[in-house]
Amino acid sequence: MDQTKTPYFQVLLDYVDSGTTPFHTPGHKQGLGMHRLLREFVGDNVLAIDLTQILGLDDLLEPRDAIAQAEALAAEAYGADHTFFLINGSTSGNQAMMMAALNPGEKIAIPRNAHKSCVGALVMSGAIPVYMKPEVDEQLHMDHTVTPETVEQTLEGNPDVKAIFIVSPTYYGATADLQAIERIVHERNKVLLVDEAWGPHLHFHPALPLSATEIGADLVVNSTHKMLAAMSQASMLHQIGKRVDTDRLRAVLRMFLSTSPNLVLVASLDVARMQMATEGPALLSRTIELSNTTRARLNEIKDVYCFGDEMIGRPGVAGFDPTKITITVKRLGYTGYEANEILRYRYNVQCELADLFNVLALFTIGTDAAAAEKLVHGVRELAREDRPVDIFSPSGVLERRLKTGTYNFPPIPPMAMTPREAFLAQTEKVRFRQSAGRICAEVITPYPPGIPIIAPGERVTKEIIEYLALEVKAGVHMQGPADPELKTIRVVA
Repeated sequence: MDQTKTPYFQVLLDYVDSGTTPFHTPGHKQGLGMHRLLREFVGDNVLAIDLTQILGLDDLLEPRDAIAQAEALAAEAYGADHTFFLINGSTSGNQAMMMAALNPGEKIAIPRNAHKSCVGALVMSGAIPVYMKPEVDEQLHMDHTVTPETVEQTLEGNPDVKAIFIVSPTYYGATADLQAIERIVHERNKVLLVDEAWGPHLHFHPALPLSATEIGADLVVNSTHKMLAAMSQASMLHQIGKRVDTDRLRAVLRMFLSTSPNLVLVASLDVARMQMATEGPALLSRTIELSNTTRARLNEIKDVYCFGDEMIGRPGVAGFDPTKITITVKRLGYTGYEANEILRYRYNVQCELADLFNVLALFTIGTDAAAAEKLVHGVRELAREDRPVDIFSPSGVLERRLKTGTYNFPPIPPMAMTPREAFLAQTEKVRFRQSAGRICAEVITPYPPGIPIIAPGERVTKEIIEYLALEVKAGVHMQGPADPELKTIRVVA
């Protein structure tokens, strides 16, 4: 196929050029009815293609023309049999994968560090999770991926598991040994689902880890907006093989996708695919080189550490995406949350993520040398600040553990009900500090990175309470609970 073509973007341009008088949604009528405050900032060109699905502009839910052509081009570019455009982000992709692959009551093996969208998928699908423990890096205070050994042990202990869900790469750039996992999963005739939200670029450069489509996963989600040049919320779902029924997958997507999709997002997927298919290797070569150079410069700063390829070979790190730059600041005496705020408000540099010990900077095809220089300057100045280590009260085990860097993630809590049963049950609010032993009825997720610490159906443990109390004290944003300050928690009545 001709990868220089952008069939969907072109039909939108043709509609604008035709001068057709619109008597259809959206109500701003290609910007004419929009207040100048927003119109002048956004620009008439964007508003002109903010259209609805009318004659000639195809239907995202039942694509037959330009969208079908654009999705076919994307499938070829990624080496998939079918590709589906998503305008609800990879959240809808993860949920569609589970809904298409599983029936209520069927089991899925899933890493504990899967995105919170997977909890929603479990609630909606009625599937039963069998949690796999990812490899934990206690030094850096982060999860990596699950190993092939963990997948094999899980399947041996749970032969009735129907599907295996893998997160690769992680937020921090660690990738799983997907080739070995694919072999283990498909030898047992199970379904392999991969959340590759953070790796839409992997397929387009030989220096990057193998992509999930390359190794033959059954369904793969990519956040095209995260690391490539599509607009926010624009993602793709790829299918390879016939282990998942394509008609059922399409039916599920029709449930999840809006009947009034933002066509600007759809067009951005079309153009982002074209850009990668035609210029991807060159653009990514520059990005990788800039990432590696910047990482080396950051590592020259006293008490700052940015891990790289030396991580490959550690448990749960079969490969590494160098475009993720994790800056560990604990030896400077800061939490990652504090460092993130200082970089933003003092040096005008905004990182993607902060956690207790790290900040994460993403390098993409849109990052240039000037931006990299600002990051290095901000971190260098941060390291020169006179900051004592006593950032928390000296009393208390958690505070001492935080300072020494030995605080671990809490163990996976025991599951007393399925996520669906707990989510739909009668609930009550209790004081969070006194909730040990109760069955959680909501998702509690430090965000970012969006990994649930406890999910519906699981019993609250003392370790969970202590860990989340520390996260709240450190300033992390909690997503999911009815009370974001975690003074109370919703539990099964």
